[in-house]
Amino acid sequence: MVRWAILGAGSIARRFAASLSHVEGARLVALSCRSAEKAAAFAGDHGVDASRAYSDGALPGSGHEALLADPEVDAVYLALPHGLHHEWAIRALRAGKPVLCEKPAALDAAQTGDIARVSREAQTLFMEAMKTRFTPLYRRVRDMVDSGAIGEVTQVEATLCNDMRELVEGGRTYHSQPGQGGVLLDCGTYCASWLEDYLPGEFSIERADGVVQGGTDLYADATLAFGSARGRLECAFDRSRPRTATIRGTRGSVVVEELHRPQVATLLVDGREPRPIDAPYEVDDFFGEIDHFTRLVRSGAAESDVMPLAASVRDARIIDRVREALGG
Repeated sequence: MVRWAILGAGSIARRFAASLSHVEGARLVALSCRSAEKAAAFAGDHGVDASRAYSDGALPGSGHEALLADPEVDAVYLALPHGLHHEWAIRALRAGKPVLCEKPAALDAAQTGDIARVSREAQTLFMEAMKTRFTPLYRRVRDMVDSGAIGEVTQVEATLCNDMRELVEGGRTYHSQPGQGGVLLDCGTYCASWLEDYLPGEFSIERADGVVQGGTDLYADATLAFGSARGRLECAFDRSRPRTATIRGTRGSVVVEELHRPQVATLLVDGREPRPIDAPYEVDDFFGEIDHFTRLVRSGAAESDVMPLAASVRDARIIDRVREALGG
């Protein structure tokens, strides 16, 4: 049995806890957050003993420290705001706790590289929670492309645009905070992951446009060159567009709907009728990554073969380059 704990008690932590309850060989045993009241409520809702609902009291961070010192915790899900991922991932790894960290792994490639280095030095598992890669649909598409269904990949376009202006302008969440907010870290990281997985090698920015207000990126649209192949990354907080990933090859293409939560795609092979691909979640969009990580912990694995450390660092490099091209 892998005994899980969660750092953070926001809405995404609650979604994680609900999905975890369906994973064989896993159980939520602890959590930590700033507020004692919030910790107690979360524990009550998800069957955690009150003695392991850790909170800060008068000393900021003391709840997380107590959780990491708990010998009954085998693995942690890091669900804190983006700006805290670097610090608490490293603290957890040095405490010997395997870490499944909500995306993005950190604020930039330098921080992500730090985490990867500590993971290797401590010989303790770290994986960025890029849930998309663990969905049945993503695995189906990956297998089809690997088998040559669309020929050699020549272009990947990933678009994740949402009209979240009211939320961002309200300033009540991390989305609008310079440094740890912005659309590139929130939505762009999903787009970068599609490019990272299908377009190998070094890359450069060919074109980049965007909207930056008050130090926070609200829109980004960039074309990247990966040798002779091309990638396009588009993400937004200020407009809506179809949220798709399109993988083009020399013989056809695959169009994936809802690229960050994919269940449906269409295979378009030259000269043939479009072929729909339907691959629903096993439970929900969190289940695959949690089940995968739980198995890694049980086997004593040092790294994921689906979302390895190098992939997280490369994702962060893509985001860094696009941000730099926007003048951020």
